Amino acid sequence: MYGGIEAGGTKFVCAVSDEGVIVEKISIPTTAPEETLKQVFDFFDQYELEAMGIGSFGPIGIDKSTDSYGYVLATPKKGWTNYNFLGSIKDHYDIPVAWTTDVNAAAYGELLKGAAIGKKSCIYLTVGTGIGAGVVIDGNIFSGIAHPEMGHIWVKRHPDDTYEGTCPYHKDCLEGLAAGPSIEARTGIKGQDLPQDHPVWDMQAFYIAQALVNYTLTLAPEKIILGGGVMNQDHLLHKIRQQFVELMGGYMETPPVSEYIVRWGLPNESGIIGSLLLAEHELAQTK
Repeated sequence: MYGGIEAGGTKFVCAVSDEGVIVEKISIPTTAPEETLKQVFDFFDQYELEAMGIGSFGPIGIDKSTDSYGYVLATPKKGWTNYNFLGSIKDHYDIPVAWTTDVNAAAYGELLKGAAIGKKSCIYLTVGTGIGAGVVIDGNIFSGIAHPEMGHIWVKRHPDDTYEGTCPYHKDCLEGLAAGPSIEARTGIKGQDLPQDHPVWDMQAFYIAQALVNYTLTLAPEKIILGGGVMNQDHLLHKIRQQFVELMGGYMETPPVSEYIVRWGLPNESGIIGSLLLAEHELAQTK
């Protein structure tokens, strides 16, 4: 059996799978690390696990040559900054553990079981309270000196937009201008309650499409997958595709935009399924 943890800033989703089928899944509120992990251990202790996969909120340490490997780093989540998350799991379970970000795990899940089945590469972008992206290239999660923070790239400001941005680090980066809180901050209305003809949606599409053009020009993935709460809007997906084509200006050839930029194939499940698949892969790598 395999264990998976999709560790979010609001909740931890924990699941156990057997031969590719989820046997049990629970959701645990994210509170203090010790309190949260006690409930995690209580759940997984019921099973004989061969390996585990963790997709964690970040930023996290992923460089095995550094002392920060396995740690949650400069997160605004109280109590979790510089917490040795992976170390705490390994102290409790003597099994192989895959360790990556929640969006990387989601990208991996979408590649193998979701909207990018049959492809070797994809980008998964989640647009919700924040913006984060995971990248899989040649079937492997991409990373360098750290994991990509593609939600914080700089984008050209819309000419009608005077909003300063919500990001506490950069103000008007992509996340600051296009994550869910920016919609309510500009309008006083939550995204799900905002009329489809409101001009803010054009701004959202302008910013997200810019990011997708940048990702395409840099990484040339076979598919771009959009998930998260803000993307539960058909009209927004349509606007993003239109803006993408306009902004690309015919420069780089991609698959038809309706096939290239798609909504997630595993709604609200990408991260946990990806974590379980990473556990299987981690075990196979150790044999």
